[in-house]
Amino acid sequence: MKTMLAIISNALCRMTGRNAGAQTVSEGARVVVSRSFADFTPQATFDIKKCDLHRLEEGPPLKAELTRDQGLQYYRTMQTVRRMELKADQLYKQKIIRGFCHLYDGQEACAAGIEASINPTDHLITAYRAHGYTYTRGVSIKEILAELTGRKGGVAKGKGGSMHMYAPHFYGGNGIVGAQVPLGAGIALACQYQGNDQLCVTLYGDGAANQGQLFESFNMAALWKLPCIFICENNKYGMGTSVERASASTDYYKRGDFIPGIRVDGMDVLCVREATKFAADHCRSGKGPIIMELQTYRYHGHSMSDPGVSYRTREEIQEVRTKSDPISMLKERMLSNNMASVEEFKEIDVDIRKQVEEAAQFATSDPEPPLEDLCNHIFCNNPPLEVRGTNPWSKLKSVSKT
Repeated sequence: MKTMLAIISNALCRMTGRNAGAQTVSEGARVVVSRSFADFTPQATFDIKKCDLHRLEEGPPLKAELTRDQGLQYYRTMQTVRRMELKADQLYKQKIIRGFCHLYDGQEACAAGIEASINPTDHLITAYRAHGYTYTRGVSIKEILAELTGRKGGVAKGKGGSMHMYAPHFYGGNGIVGAQVPLGAGIALACQYQGNDQLCVTLYGDGAANQGQLFESFNMAALWKLPCIFICENNKYGMGTSVERASASTDYYKRGDFIPGIRVDGMDVLCVREATKFAADHCRSGKGPIIMELQTYRYHGHSMSDPGVSYRTREEIQEVRTKSDPISMLKERMLSNNMASVEEFKEIDVDIRKQVEEAAQFATSDPEPPLEDLCNHIFCNNPPLEVRGTNPWSKLKSVSKT
């Protein structure tokens, strides 16, 4: 009864812009609002959408538990990725970022949900829409934006750009459509060979789902029972082509045929988390690979050179933003269950904006790598070696330094 009254009170206060149980102290022009953490619901259980199953008798649960701390962490992660991508959009339009740039806004629940359900020592490889996963794998906003602007302080020292960012247990960022999938199967083979109870999350888009190399990878992974979660991030369009026009079957979770599959609401971070937990348990128990299809949506075009409205309407994009936005969905769940306050979310938003702005300042002021660094890091731990340039008398040196 007390919990119900607290929820009703919080809802009414949100409508009036006030905070339930808050103490407001005026200090001149400044107003300080304080509220005890004891006022909030520490944990709640939510109904989540049922997954479609292929070659499975049971699937992920239909309910998900969420603690207050988890919810705030997921919100911070998704909002950080959103703000970082919007800043990248701005820098690109100012011609500070050049070349290929594929943004992840709209799909944040996929990266946040997957990372919440695997271990930091597990492995992950994805395609070229990689900024979100680079962040969730532990790379700072500063290093990501500096890499996008080609600066020395970037995660790949300014030489990788948007599609080639790496971190421990994160293998990029791969520019060739579908090419990361056989690599992911190879990483899973290494996990099995070493017997370390680790797995590899191998991501690809619906546009890559018809590639022949995927099916070769599926076959080998099934034969050898590799601990690999193959994940298709189905954002409805491969470049400018809708999935219905590109694929005879859009049931991507069934594409493994002999491999079990699940289709998941990729706009709900809790759905993604529970499904990935289920898939990870499947792999770690020695049952072999599993395929997940995350039904999601990108707000930007395929890349920054694609306005994104020639093959879909602005109304379609706005409808998804209004009805299915992953950040808004999580925020509303927490507010309606008295797990956080509006002011708390505003504080997080302000902090994230500040971090992104500081990172952008660094990314635009840090120096570009000098010419003598051009050939460094060809090998990991080799003595320095000479590298021939564009002509025989142009000599460069490669140094394997950190």
